[in-house]
Amino acid sequence: MTRILIAEDEARIVSFLEKGLSAQGYTTLAVNTGTDAVALARDDTFDLLILDLGLPGRDGRQVLRDIRSRGEKLPVIVLTARDGIDDTVGSLSEGADDYVTKPFRFEELLARVRLRLRDEQSPETTLLSVGGVSLDLRSRRATHETRTIDLTAREFALLESFMRHPGQVLSREQLLSHVWGYDFDPGSNVVDVYVRYLRQKLGGDVIQTVRGMGYRLIA
Repeated sequence: MTRILIAEDEARIVSFLEKGLSAQGYTTLAVNTGTDAVALARDDTFDLLILDLGLPGRDGRQVLRDIRSRGEKLPVIVLTARDGIDDTVGSLSEGADDYVTKPFRFEELLARVRLRLRDEQSPETTLLSVGGVSLDLRSRRATHETRTIDLTAREFALLESFMRHPGQVLSREQLLSHVWGYDFDPGSNVVDVYVRYLRQKLGGDVIQTVRGMGYRLIA
């Protein structure tokens, strides 16, 4: 079981990350201070640390310095609302492996997590195929049967979410958080609009509406 430590003091983001990562099969633990992050971020306890720079107590850069100085090697992905060169480059120079700028989409963070956890002996699948639909995650190319399908970035991200969970009902809230990020409007009908776009491009029988629950990709 892959274990991820989340060091973040904003409850809304913690909930967003825990729900999304748990749905992907990861075990998570969240702390909200830099002091707790330093105490718990150990190679023999966790496989990866998601670290907010703006933590109370010790900030994220100090956390990085502390854990690297004692020899911890676990990958660290920094979350930051700061987009200045000093913060991003400084974090990398102090031992971060990657960074994501807030606000972010869950799929963006998930891709970074998978990249950092990937075992060289078992590279991550870069081609998803369900029925007659295929997505090449490297080239961002979509095909249906023998046709190449032109998708916008949002359409591609939405279809990727469906194809990673074939046959599973995904609620509008899940799709909003995965594709549009944690800063979405829960009353928005944007999911319905984009599902309609995908149906127009792929055919109306590929994505099924499950009344009162959400949508699913027919496997």
